[in-house]
Amino acid sequence: MEIILKSNNENSIAKIIALAKKLNVVIEQRNNEITNDEKENLKNRILNFKAQNPSSFGDASEWQRGERNDPQLPFSK
Repeated sequence: MEIILKSNNENSIAKIIALAKKLNVVIEQRNNEITNDEKENLKNRILNFKAQNPSSFGDASEWQRGERNDPQLPFSK
């Protein structure tokens, strides 16, 4: 079984770790913080994304015109 606990309170985390050690529970601690450089790099990659191939969906407005069945209105002649 796996439980993920997240907290900004270092004191609470320390108490949980101490209790886990007393109960012989294995603790795996991960530090998933992202640095400012990594954030900037990711932001730039998203903002500067260029697709290598054209979209497989085609032109949405062309599809809509082909699918839509507008009723003929009496004043549209």
